[in-house]
Formats: sequence, structure tokens, C-alpha cells
Amino acid sequence: MTQLSTKYNPSETEDKWYDIWMKNKFFSSRPNPDKEPYTIVIPPPNVTGVLHMGHMLNNTIQDVLIRKARMQGYEACWVPGTDHASIATETKVVAMLKEKGIDKNDISREEFLKHAWEWKEKYGGIILEQLKKLGASCDWDRERFTMEPKLTRSVIHTFVDLYNHGYIYRGVRMVNWDPRGRTALSDDEVIYKEVQSKLYYIRYPIEGETGHITIATTRPETILGDTAVCVNPADERYRHLRGKRVLVPLINRSVPVIEDDYVSMDFGTGCLKITPAHDENDYEIGMRHHLETIDILNDDGTLSEKAGLYIGEDREVVREKISRELKEKGYLVKVEDYVNKVGFSERTDVPIEPKLSTQWFLKMDEITKPALKNVMDDTIRLVPPKFKNMYRSWMENVRDWCISRQLWWGQRIPAWYLPDGDYVVAENEEKALLLAREKTGDKSLKTADLRQDEDVLDTWFSSWLWPITVFDGIIDPDNEDFKYYYPTSVLVTGWDIIFFWVARMIIAGYYITGKYPFKEVYFTGMVRDAQRRKMSKSLGNSPEPLELIARYGADGVRTGMLFSAAAGNDLLFDTKLCEQGRNFSNKIWNALRLVKSWKVSDEAGDAVNDTAVRWFESHFHASLAEVEDLFDKYRISEALMLIYKLIWDDYCSWYLEIVKPAYGQPIDRPTYDKTIGFFENLMKVLHPFMPFITEEVWHRLRDREQSDCIMVSRWPEKGSVDASLSSKARQAFDVISGVRNIRNAKQIPVKKVLQLQVISKHPGVYREFEGVIKKMANLDSLILSDEKIPGAAGFMVGTDECFIPLDQHIDRDKEIENIQKEIAYTEGFLKSVTKKLDNERFVNNAPEKVVAMEQKKKEDAEHKLKALKEKLSHFKK
Repeated sequence: MTQLSTKYNPSETEDKWYDIWMKNKFFSSRPNPDKEPYTIVIPPPNVTGVLHMGHMLNNTIQDVLIRKARMQGYEACWVPGTDHASIATETKVVAMLKEKGIDKNDISREEFLKHAWEWKEKYGGIILEQLKKLGASCDWDRERFTMEPKLTRSVIHTFVDLYNHGYIYRGVRMVNWDPRGRTALSDDEVIYKEVQSKLYYIRYPIEGETGHITIATTRPETILGDTAVCVNPADERYRHLRGKRVLVPLINRSVPVIEDDYVSMDFGTGCLKITPAHDENDYEIGMRHHLETIDILNDDGTLSEKAGLYIGEDREVVREKISRELKEKGYLVKVEDYVNKVGFSERTDVPIEPKLSTQWFLKMDEITKPALKNVMDDTIRLVPPKFKNMYRSWMENVRDWCISRQLWWGQRIPAWYLPDGDYVVAENEEKALLLAREKTGDKSLKTADLRQDEDVLDTWFSSWLWPITVFDGIIDPDNEDFKYYYPTSVLVTGWDIIFFWVARMIIAGYYITGKYPFKEVYFTGMVRDAQRRKMSKSLGNSPEPLELIARYGADGVRTGMLFSAAAGNDLLFDTKLCEQGRNFSNKIWNALRLVKSWKVSDEAGDAVNDTAVRWFESHFHASLAEVEDLFDKYRISEALMLIYKLIWDDYCSWYLEIVKPAYGQPIDRPTYDKTIGFFENLMKVLHPFMPFITEEVWHRLRDREQSDCIMVSRWPEKGSVDASLSSKARQAFDVISGVRNIRNAKQIPVKKVLQLQVISKHPGVYREFEGVIKKMANLDSLILSDEKIPGAAGFMVGTDECFIPLDQHIDRDKEIENIQKEIAYTEGFLKSVTKKLDNERFVNNAPEKVVAMEQKKKEDAEHKLKALKEKLSHFKK
């Protein structure tokens, strides 16, 4: 006991045990033909990232799964790594250079990449180091990075292969343009937000006439790129404008009035300005009507020379200026407040611009079919299954993927342009030269004659290969690791990247390997605060994870998150949950201090302890079966809560109190050994959730070598369950609680020995658990009888009537008053149940089980009412 502090201190155990686990290589995994693999690949966090609450939740769940699998005898392999995050990292590096007085545009690509790699080496591994504080048991020897040489080779090989099979093409398309990042974005990288906008009503003079036509727009600056005004052919209001032209305000460009069914007659004025270069729908209309396309924006969001006005000024500034000029010159009719959805860049958080651009695209119509089929038929299981509908909706409406980005940080597109503007696609410059010579017939071509494409690939184009490339399955598909660990077992991720990443990995898995990349996908919810707001540093509602760990311990934080993390549902996080987790650690620690304080004798166990041991052994195995069923269903939070109650309530509050020897007395050896064994098994099932305290307790329970750790011990084996014994125990505990409640109500001291008389049709419970009940309720006798005790304090357990003679302790008048209140309540309850059963519609339409349950309630209430009335009559005598 002198070695055990009075309170558990995580700071004294967590770093110690993590270092021991690392030293012994317990996290490492190698292919083992004698074991079944269990593989998880980490959703690679951005190298720009630091630990936030979403990472904490996601990685805690992965660690729970991998630790349990390791204990169950699987060859458990959890692969860590980071994503190069093209846009986010380039933004960080540009900002860093700016602080040093360096403009990206003033240096070469090679110089910029040198700075970027230096930044990555300095800051890129921070988040993985932070995960170690959480207890993450990744195989750190396998750490990968999406831009390391082997993974880059895999990405380039995949691009070339897809191009050669006709899936990748280069063309001019309307794309989502990020003016701050100066790059194209895929549809999935655009976040739509409701914003407070304005609707501007603007007059367009009719050419050659005195009249005008009015249009409504939220972006008046784009009128400088208008090439038509469009009305619905069914709109009688504008029939007189057929074949006419109007003048674009301020620049007097003459444009036609056209008709198209796309125009809604109910929105605005029913007239639509057409700007083909800056709106996707306008572009489609322009194609149908052969309109001119005028791009008025530069890549940085300023107006180009083609705009004619406000050249070089930012689009947001121009919006204010042009609205004032339109008003001054009589073109602006009115301005209304208007709420609309605007697309923002997911990375830079600026409004995107629809923009025509030459980009590289991946055709998605055919390549997605296996990925859709195998999720819909549950070959790949999504948990919760509600996300199948979301997945199907996206896959059935998928559009070609814009995979090129106008950046320097990333895998450079393997396309080389010839002097005549044509191009070839190859894995390296040498192969490109051979193809170029073959394509042109010019054997004199040199590498200097070729120019590689300046763009890089979308970050997701490397991460969609992640489950394959972490095992080098593209460049070396016959290697031992890939053949053993792939396909992986489960992916744990947030549902918000089901399209960005999950669907694309499944597509790549089937295209490249013909197999799924993972058998199951477990979607976590979003971490939100008590007001249901998504946690973010900008809102100031997101705690610092490492500060939480320092305050509550990693185990406390892990359990705090998982207490409310139902699969796929948002987690309403509160630091009180971490406090609950810390309190749980202290409860376990106090239980350890208790059992280690006992003296042990070699005497045989008594009947009370024998009953307790048999009950808890059966109860543990019943609970273990339920825990494993919950794990199979990925109901991780419920599994934790079951274990929590098993330890706190059943083991600590009941079992240990039953077998605890009297003060100064020893406990018998058989019971003590069983008690330690139970404690060890409880720590095993808790270990995946709370790895640090369970390891510390494991080594405190018995003398063990430092390397003899719980994390590599075997998961408990399932044993026999005696359901009858569990039922009897629960009834016995209810009886004990009933006696304790009467003590509290009557203010009878705990040390006061009482008598208990029971009227029961099932006396076996009291015969088997008599010793337990007498010890825990402090009784000197437990009498089974058919007679009621006049004036006794009573309570019911099911249909059993329990009496405690307390004449000398009872206020008769107060007792009569309490019984009368209970009779009134029971009569009201009986009346409501009877009314329901008298309702023919309920009886005829409700399920048989429900009707039977109501009938049982009625019978119990009638029995209780009869007993209460008899009890009342005894007191009134």
C-alpha cells in the first residue's frame, strides 16, 4: 500500500508506458502466415495540421479497434502517415516566404520547392507526435507521406495508366476557380454557405429604341462579360423583344435577346443576363446559342483588360464601384436584400469563381460502376447504413473529376508539350522523349525541346490510392506486405469526406486491384459543442486537445469523447465528460488499493464468497458476449458504457463489497485469486479504451516483468453463462437496496442489525443468496413466511413482499400517511392501465407482446394495491 498513491496520477504513467510499448516494438507488425491480418490505414492528416477534436475522436476509435484486434490474436497493423495537402501547404509556405520578404513570383519552382520541403521537415510531423500523447498504437516504422518518392511514383504510374486507357483527358471546361489559391477546385472542394447578398435590378437599353429591359443579378460586375439577355419563350411579357438587341450598360456592347426554356419566369424580372465565361449555366446556354465568351477576370480575381473598365481592380471592390456608377448614370433601378448560397473554397475560404479553364479531367461514368455496385450490395459495409443513400446519390450523379491544380507543391502532371503544342504523357522525361520522337517521327528531338506541364495533381488524386500505396501495391504488387495486408479491414473516417475520399478510394481499389480497399467503413460524427455548433478555433468553442490530456489524462479524454460518440451521430462534447472519464480512473485505482490492502489466508472460501464468485464469473461472460456483439455492430460507445457499468456498479459496488473481509480480517485464498483474476479480465476488456491506467493496474495486480504488458495479453475467452444465477443476483441486489432505502428513510444507522421477512412464490433466490443479502443488508435473520408482520416497514421486489419489523423506529401516523399516498398513486396507475386494456382498438391492433406487458403491469399493480391495503389495515389496528 505504501507504493500506491491515494489518487491516480496520469502524468506518472502515460509517458512511461508509451515509451515501454515503443521500446518493445509492440506496435510493429510483420506478415505472419499463422495469423489473420487486421489492417487499418490512418486517414492521413494534412502536414499543415495540428491535433483537433475531430482527429482525437477518429484516432481514438481506430486505436480502440486495433488494440482489441491485437489482443484477439490478429496480426494488427495500423499504418500512420500524412498528406501533402497541396493548397493548404502552398498557402503556408507562401506566407512564410512573405514574412522573409520573398515573393513566390520572384523565385523559381525549384527554389520554392526547396523552401516547401524545409517547411515540411520542420512542421509536417507535429500532428503525428501529438497522436502519441493520445496513446495511438500505430506502427510508426511504417509511417508514409503522400509525396515521398515511392508514393509519387505510384501516383504518376496511375495517371499514365488511366490516360492510356482513355480515362484522363485535357480540355477546356467551366471549373471552380479559387482566386486566392489561383487554382482550379473540384466540385467537392467547394463549400456552399448561405450569405446575405443583394439583388441588383439593372436596365439594359433596347438598341434603336427608347425602351429598356430590366434584369436582376447578384453580381453586377459581371455585366462587363455579358454576351446576351435571355427570356423564356413562353413569357408573353417579352414577346415584343424577339429578334431585337440590347446594349450592355456602361460599355454599350450590343448583344442579342435570346429565348431558352432554362429561364425561370418567376425569378427576378424573368430576364436573365448571360455571361458564358463566368457561370456554368450561362456557359451551357451560350453553347446552345453559339454566343461569344468573354473572360473578364484574371486568375487572382481582379478584372482583366477584356472587362474594359476597372482593369486590375479586385472583383469585390468593383462590385461596389460599378453599382454606384450604374446608379449615377440611371441604369440601376433598385437594390434588394437577398439571401443566397455562395460557393467558397474549402481551403482558402474565399468565394469561388466559375471560370473557363484548360484543365485535366478524369472520366467518372464507367470507372465508378464497380464502386457503386459493391457498396449497394454490402460487399463493402457502410456503418451506419444510412450513408448508403448519400453515397448512391453522389455516385449516380457523378461528374468528371478536375484533377489538375495550378500549384507547385504536389505531384507534377506527367505531360510534356512538343514545340508544336501537342503533348505526350509518360512516367518520366526519358520515356516522354521516346514517345515524342515516335509521335512526330523526328528522331532529332531532345529533352530540351520538351516542356513539362506546370500544373500538379489534385491532392485527392494521391490520397485516393492510400490503402494501396502505403504497401507499395502499385509499383510492386507482388511484395509480401501488399499481398498480406491488402485489402484492409476497416476505414474509420468522418462522413463529410465520403465523396472527397471514401468513394474515390473504392473506385481506385476496384480499378487497380479488382478488390475493395477495405471491407467496412465506420463513419464518425462531427464533434460539436453543447449548443450543437461544430467545434472550431474561429468560434472559440474548441478546446486544445493537449491541454485536455494534461488536465484529465489521455484515458479521461478518450472515454470522455466516446461516452457520447454513437456511430455516425454528432458528438456533443463537454469537458464534464472528460471529468467523468478521470473519475472512472480514480474509481479503478481505489478498487486496486482496496484489494491490494487485504490480507490473505489459506482457509477455504465461505458460502457467501462462493455465491459472489459464481455470480460475477457468469455475469462477466454474459457481459463479454454483449461487448463483442456491440463491437461487431460498431456500437463502440455502447460497448464502453457497458464495460463502465460492469466495473463501476457490478464489480466495485457489488462484488468487492460482498467479498470484502471484515476490518482486520483476512480474505480466503480462493476468493482472493478469483478477485484478482476478475480484475485482470476487466482491465483487458477496458484496455482498448483506456490503455494507460489498465497497463498500470495490470502490473500492480501481480509481480510482472516490465515487458509482460496487458496490451499484448490475450483477450478473455468466452465462458459459460448461468442466466438463472444472474436473475437471482439482480433480485437479491434489489432486496438489499430495498433494505438500505428503508434505513435511509427511517434514519436507522447502518450498524443496526435488522430482521427481514419475505413472502415469495420463488424462495430459491433467498436460499441461494441468503448469506449475501444478510451480509450486505446487515441482517441477523432472513425469514421466508406466508404471514405479514403488522406494523412492519415494507417494500416490494417484483411480486415479493418484504417486511422489516421496526416498531421502535416508526412514527405510526407518518407511516400511515406514506402508505395512503402510495395507495393513491398505485390506484391511479392501475386505472390508466385498465383503461388502455379496455380499449378494443388497442387490444386488437397492438402487438401481442405489448398487450401482454400491459396485462402484466395490471396484475402487478393489483397485487401491490392489495398488499398496501393490508399493510394499512395492520397499522390502523
